[in-house]
Amino acid sequence: MAEARRIVIAGGSGFIGRCLARWFAGRGDEVVILTRHPQQGDGPRQVHWDGRTLGDWAREIEGADTVINLAGKNVNCRYTRKALHEIDQSRVDAVTVMAEATNKAERRPRVLIQASTTAIYGHTADDWCDESQPPGHDTPGSAIPVRTASQWEDAFNAHPTPGVRRVLMRISFVLGKDGGALQTLARLTRCFLGGAAGNGKQYISWIHMEDCCRIVADAIDHDDMEGTYNLATPFPERNKDFMRELRRALHRPWSPPTPAIMVRLGCFLMRTEPVLALTGRRVTPKRLLERGFEFRYAKLPEALRAVYGGKN
Repeated sequence: MAEARRIVIAGGSGFIGRCLARWFAGRGDEVVILTRHPQQGDGPRQVHWDGRTLGDWAREIEGADTVINLAGKNVNCRYTRKALHEIDQSRVDAVTVMAEATNKAERRPRVLIQASTTAIYGHTADDWCDESQPPGHDTPGSAIPVRTASQWEDAFNAHPTPGVRRVLMRISFVLGKDGGALQTLARLTRCFLGGAAGNGKQYISWIHMEDCCRIVADAIDHDDMEGTYNLATPFPERNKDFMRELRRALHRPWSPPTPAIMVRLGCFLMRTEPVLALTGRRVTPKRLLERGFEFRYAKLPEALRAVYGGKN
């Protein structure tokens, strides 16, 4: 096992951040979480930050081995003009202030890992996307993911941190039981509403949380990991097939597809956006495969069994 390190996770109170914190604490690393709403408890130490301005939290960057920046407003909301601005600005601000804190540190972190999203490729139909693919184009009904991801990555690239190894991770749909979008899909499926969304042909690129943690750990432990990586298995699934496997994992019968108009109505009532269900992308983790990374959960049925343990 690698030697214990101090790892700072900005935005660490979210779904992915909590899982990463448990993972690294479990292997003996010291974990510090930067969050807008710190809570005291038995877990990793939590420190307040606003994701926008330098403050006392910047002391945590001094001498840290690794900084992981996941911070940004959740995109699972109605895309009003105000919400769009907050989503974009929260990401740009967090990247900017983290670079400022890193560059002011006398003992800079060894590694800076920045989150992004595979949504940067846009709605790609059947086309495969690897890390060399340029950002997609905004189209009606799918504007925010591309624009948000592009601004996120542009801010990261515009604020270099000399002497610090930098890794950009485009994260796909993360499968875990304790949060994330899978929790919403599972709730609908348990209520016998687990049919395909729209025509069901849109691809879902996904990754099991354990593999996500293993990739982040590799990025910390291996000095040759640098640049952009897609965090997705090599086996994306069409929405209709994804939902079929989810029904099987939760022991639910066949459900009829939900027409696009009903998806839009349901998303309106749930105060979220139909673009999250009706568009998709077919992503391949080319650079991870070139490194020889082996996914523990490469296929969807085994990943869902690991999440739900055969129970509903």
